[in-house]
Amino acid sequence: MNPKNATISKGVDWSLVWIWFTLCAIGVMSIFAASYHDGDNIAQGFISLKTDYSRQLLFFIISGIVGTFILLTDSKFFTATANLGYAFGIFLLLLVFPFHSRVKGTESIIRFGSAFQLQPADLCKIFVNLALAKYLSRVETNFTRPRSHLIAAVIALVPAMLSIMQKETGLSLVYFSFFLVMFREGLPPSVLIIGFSFAVLVVATLLLDPNTLAIILTAVALLAIYILRRPIRRSRSILFLIVGIWFVCVGVQRFVVPFAFDHIFQPYQVKRIYDAIGKDYVPKDQATEAALENEVKTSKKKDNNYNVKQSKIAIGSGGLIGKGLLKGTQTRYDFVPEQKTDFIFCTIGEGFGFTGSILFLGIYVLLLMRIVTVAERQRSVFSRCYAYGVASVLFFHIIINVCMTIGLAPVIGIPLPFVSYGGTSLLTFSIMLFIMVRLDADRQMVLR
Repeated sequence: MNPKNATISKGVDWSLVWIWFTLCAIGVMSIFAASYHDGDNIAQGFISLKTDYSRQLLFFIISGIVGTFILLTDSKFFTATANLGYAFGIFLLLLVFPFHSRVKGTESIIRFGSAFQLQPADLCKIFVNLALAKYLSRVETNFTRPRSHLIAAVIALVPAMLSIMQKETGLSLVYFSFFLVMFREGLPPSVLIIGFSFAVLVVATLLLDPNTLAIILTAVALLAIYILRRPIRRSRSILFLIVGIWFVCVGVQRFVVPFAFDHIFQPYQVKRIYDAIGKDYVPKDQATEAALENEVKTSKKKDNNYNVKQSKIAIGSGGLIGKGLLKGTQTRYDFVPEQKTDFIFCTIGEGFGFTGSILFLGIYVLLLMRIVTVAERQRSVFSRCYAYGVASVLFFHIIINVCMTIGLAPVIGIPLPFVSYGGTSLLTFSIMLFIMVRLDADRQMVLR
């Protein structure tokens, strides 16, 4: 700590703190609405630490205490320890392999007794954000060079690869949001275009017959050669580029996507992806079919798309103004599985309707807009990159989670920031936000 600046109020953007407080309070309220049963003693439920909402309230308080210590910390501490923190995060991810506990299909959680568990893949987002900001802010980093792009991508994607190996596919995708930070700092738009094109190609591979898609890709390549025939006469490298792109696309369609769906994704995850694009999934063998049937039995669902169906029913039943707090039937009577975690948004939708949902999402929009404003007023590249990292991670989580609950995205286990039940998740998002608030309080400094 810096004794000369050991004050919370100096330079702090309190609007961000109040938005954090509001979202956390909404989270505790929503978890309470989904967990409360008629006849329960509310006061005892909140102080017993035996209910989900009492434990979430405890982590809310702990997050506030941790946030206070962060606001009293010298900003230079975060730049000085960024690389060390990244190494520690990777160490935690590696520690998962010998000491993990299998929870709901994932092997990314370390248990400490029966009351506490840690998910390093979630916590590591903080360390990646700091390390990436540290690298991009270095004087010797020239982000116009491909070598710098590659190093930044490795910083972001190593934890993603480790998360995939731990069967935590959902959280691994969050690390791709850091490419938005790189784009802000000069990553060529072509990289994002390639990424979007790859996503389109994957969806097309799932929707179309393999031979039909191969014919379409060939036709597109031939059309490109015809349109660019004059430039090709001057430079054969354009022709080689087109042919190379064609080979890559066909390779992705024929080998990469089938390999990922057969060896990386779990059968129930594949089923959810097919459900999201409106196509029936046919198991490739009896083992996969048995795994899907076991998932349905163990999760007590009628089918693999049961969660989303019940979530949409809950949100739709809220109507314009909602049924009111503690009056929702779908969420209070456990029709929606995982309603306190992945599907917490449907509790808000049923209780407060379309109007309440829009107001709730408006708070997130206000938060994201404020973070971008904070990012753009920084003198330090480190602080700006870190703030954009916070905005990117939050944006990804919000979009995917809300789209999951209304059936526009596959269910991949992405929590809603500050609202979904989970101590590690709440602490992670709170620490990320409070570090940004601390850096912003020293926005006139140039940190490296």
